[in-house]
Amino acid sequence: MNAVLVFLVGCAILVVGYIFYGGWLAKQWGVDDSRVTPAHELEDGMDYVPAKAPVLMGHHFSSIAGAGPINGPIQAAVFGWVPVVLWVLIGGIFFGAVHDYGALFASIRHKGQSIGEVIALNIGSRAKKLFLIFSYLTLILVVAAFASIVASTFQATYVDGVVDTVKSATNASVAMISLLFILMAIIFGFFVYRKGASLAVATVAGVIGIVVCLVVGLNFHPIYLSNTAWMWIIGVYILIASVAPVWILLQPRDYLSSFLLYAMMIIAAVGVLGAGIMGADLNMDMPAFTGWYDNMTVVASTGAPASLGYVFPALFVTIACGAISGFHSLVGSGTTAKQLDHERDAKPIAYGGMLIECALALVSLCAVAFIWQDYVKLPSDGGIRTPTAVFATGISRMVATIPGLEGTQATVSSLLVLTVAVFCLTTQDTATRLARYMFQEFCLEPGQTYKDATGFKAVLCNPFVATAITVVLGIGLGLGGYSTIWPLFGASNQLLAALALLAVCAWLGNVGKNNKMFYFPMIFMLVVTLTSLAQTAIAKVNTISANGATTAPVIQLVLAVVLFVLALVLAVEACQTIFGHKKPAASK
Repeated sequence: MNAVLVFLVGCAILVVGYIFYGGWLAKQWGVDDSRVTPAHELEDGMDYVPAKAPVLMGHHFSSIAGAGPINGPIQAAVFGWVPVVLWVLIGGIFFGAVHDYGALFASIRHKGQSIGEVIALNIGSRAKKLFLIFSYLTLILVVAAFASIVASTFQATYVDGVVDTVKSATNASVAMISLLFILMAIIFGFFVYRKGASLAVATVAGVIGIVVCLVVGLNFHPIYLSNTAWMWIIGVYILIASVAPVWILLQPRDYLSSFLLYAMMIIAAVGVLGAGIMGADLNMDMPAFTGWYDNMTVVASTGAPASLGYVFPALFVTIACGAISGFHSLVGSGTTAKQLDHERDAKPIAYGGMLIECALALVSLCAVAFIWQDYVKLPSDGGIRTPTAVFATGISRMVATIPGLEGTQATVSSLLVLTVAVFCLTTQDTATRLARYMFQEFCLEPGQTYKDATGFKAVLCNPFVATAITVVLGIGLGLGGYSTIWPLFGASNQLLAALALLAVCAWLGNVGKNNKMFYFPMIFMLVVTLTSLAQTAIAKVNTISANGATTAPVIQLVLAVVLFVLALVLAVEACQTIFGHKKPAASK
């Protein structure tokens, strides 16, 4: 594998896709910059707040990127680099970017409402309820997963019940930098949104502040806490962050954190290109294709993860954020649509943001290819399998091949780990805010707010109560072994994408716009996810038959069956709208 060639050609294809296919979609859908966006029409200083395109791009990209485009391609590398590259490029341009752009555009044409409301208006209220249940479950999994990832990144190492400050130093540094970063973001938001500070001047100050946070955190990190303690601290943080007005933390933090992500991508690109120029990537012996079945990962008793199974559907479920991800539609319709300043901004933020994520996925593939010999080893033999570690190790080794940068490997590796942790936090509190929206939307009637509710609904739909329920469920699941249902997360996330595609397709058809570009992506993703869920259900039935009805496989079986049924019902109702004569009133 030639990493430079893969990266440069891949990025060129993504740029061409953005210019031509993205531009064609805007014309087909009737993007009109003269229309007033919901951020201006419904501005409330809380959720509906107009944001300049660079700021909103920071929020949107930070929220959707996270660890997804890193984890997925690295895990799917067991099938070889050709399948990964093909799915990232084809999936990104014709599936994921269309999905993200369509979801955001549909939301702004529905007054910034969620995909759930789009489904209610264009497919039916029952379909909306089913979608909200499905979405809420997925978001709970996101909260649990990312809380666990962040806590493990922050946690101290204990030896005989005593904190080992030497072994815990790196984690403590990451924790300290993250806390300082949050404080700096609040200060940034105050001066920009309440004191009218110039965005350009504030940005320069913010970038300098990031450097200061890094320097302070690397040299002063007195906080050493257990995983459980960090889990509950994270829970309190996301509770506060997700109910606070977006200008206080969400917008400024995501805007500033985007610079970390951009820096990470620049470092990664420099590493890939530098290794190529120095000839270091000529020895990458990652195979083009390993076969139709994942035989690289073996039984769990050896310390390796379980086999991914057959390339179909595993490849398309494993590589989510790097090609298409249902979570993106929730972000686009949940928070981004409420802050979009102009309709023209939807293309670079949604379609362009997805393609940048595809570029990051290509970089992740280059990282695992560079340390392929370490990747194929079992963890017990010193193999590197954790996606974050693979990414940080691969990129930092590439950078170290450049003359003059030989001694930077440890520093670069730590910076990359920090960046991934920051974005896990970003994704987490965005997911919590979205889960609150879903919870309230499920309980309230169309057009109602929590202030209109009475009785027990007034209590449940209170922002603090709805958020607290989500946080307790998510943190509790993370503490109690969320891994028991984690294998279903990939399928549920991609199923969300299929359902969002169905919703946007139905709306475009109802308002007389061209929606045929959605046909193949939505059918393909439905087939992929339903196949994956069916395989999971069969595997759990076999496990229960062989070992008895233990908790974990029973939970997995029940969830797989529920998700399968939900998907079928929603797909049928959507197809009746798209291909039949069922035409609910639609927002134009």
